[in-house]
Amino acid sequence: MSSLPLIWSADLDAPVAWRAGHPISRRHYLADVRALAAHMPAGTEVLNLSADRYRFAVGLGAAMLRGQSNLMPPNHTPDMVASLRTLFPGVYGLVDEGGPEFALPTVAHPAGTGTAVASGAVAPNESAPQVLASAVTAQVLTSGSTGSSVPHPKPWGLLVQNTQAGAERLAQHMGRADLVGVSLVATVPAQHMYGFESSVLVALLGGAAFDTERPFYPADIVRVLARLPRPRMLVTTPLHLRTLLEAGLELPPVDLVVCATAPLSPQLAARAEATLAAPLMEIYGCTEAGQVATRRTTDGPEWQTYRGLVLSGNGEHAVISGGHVAQATPLADVLEVLDPQHFRLLGRSNDLINIAGKRSSLSHLNHHLNSVEGVQDGALWLPPEKDASAGAVVRLVAFVVAPGLTRELILKALRQRVDAAFLPRRIVFLPALPRDPTGKLPTRRLAQLAEQWLGEPPAPPQD
Repeated sequence: MSSLPLIWSADLDAPVAWRAGHPISRRHYLADVRALAAHMPAGTEVLNLSADRYRFAVGLGAAMLRGQSNLMPPNHTPDMVASLRTLFPGVYGLVDEGGPEFALPTVAHPAGTGTAVASGAVAPNESAPQVLASAVTAQVLTSGSTGSSVPHPKPWGLLVQNTQAGAERLAQHMGRADLVGVSLVATVPAQHMYGFESSVLVALLGGAAFDTERPFYPADIVRVLARLPRPRMLVTTPLHLRTLLEAGLELPPVDLVVCATAPLSPQLAARAEATLAAPLMEIYGCTEAGQVATRRTTDGPEWQTYRGLVLSGNGEHAVISGGHVAQATPLADVLEVLDPQHFRLLGRSNDLINIAGKRSSLSHLNHHLNSVEGVQDGALWLPPEKDASAGAVVRLVAFVVAPGLTRELILKALRQRVDAAFLPRRIVFLPALPRDPTGKLPTRRLAQLAEQWLGEPPAPPQD
């Protein structure tokens, strides 16, 4: 297939987004896309910095009409922006009106984008524009934790395949034939791959409609959910979900909770399903392959791949191929492959640690740390071997947000869960951990915490 539509267009009067409880139609979206495309400068890549999810989606579509790729780095720090300008000399930024300034040429959305009827409205009989399947829609960059950031091009045709398979699985968990008419709220930004796929693309291509906001605080999540019509879906992370459930607010029922970016404990999943009166589905994926599998966490530890995808290999050498994964791609996790479509996730291959001759994974140990009652957030860090004194064994350090707990209480709980070799020798109590907007905590941020705290006495627990 040489080209594919930009948007699901069976009903252009159906909403693609909701702003403050008011629908924005797909017809309106296409008019906004055309208006912005006419306003955008010449270039080869655009860094879409719009915090508003609808304006991000308009920027995505306009760039596609102009034949420009969307850059999707893991963050927008000055160093990362400088790196992008080196990798992509023609890059410019797309910003909201009055947004923050960045060290690169920028263009702002026209005034009123997504709030008033756009100029150049789409004619009633006009169909959605077509985009070449081979066109590189996005360049997704890795974090560069082991070196320079590496771009991974995402052609439109493969993104469409991935989104259609994902929408099919979402609908299946909701007991529906499709996602047409589903409203969704996402606590994750559109600029990161999970938010991009599970909010923006699911709406553009799957018939759902997203709220333009990205609510972060529990009260805001409740407010935004409550104003949307059902069926409705919450797209979130384990960190955001835990905070929401512990806020003690009356939560509006939803029809599906979607979670990703970190392993979710069965206990938290069961609590979420009971509180929100909806099934909870976890998504597994990676930058290189995109979303590849899901599970209903309360049903057990097994994951099922998307339609058309197959697994081969096992352990640290599992490979995914087929469907939207054009080339067989090694996965950076330790998998127990049960059959070509099912697996168990055992941990990340790059976070396996060895202490006193015993092996485990940091993700597995972090799961147990965050399962301790009273721990609101926590992460373990293993100092480099060079930091150990001669003949000494390097031991784990725990950074935790745990008001009311003590070191002794945390260790007592952990002793019931993990081998003594993996008990942290140092527990640093903090008011919050420096996670990124998707809830991830990159290794470099843990290293910065260690540099800040390990030379000082640990802070006492909060009152």
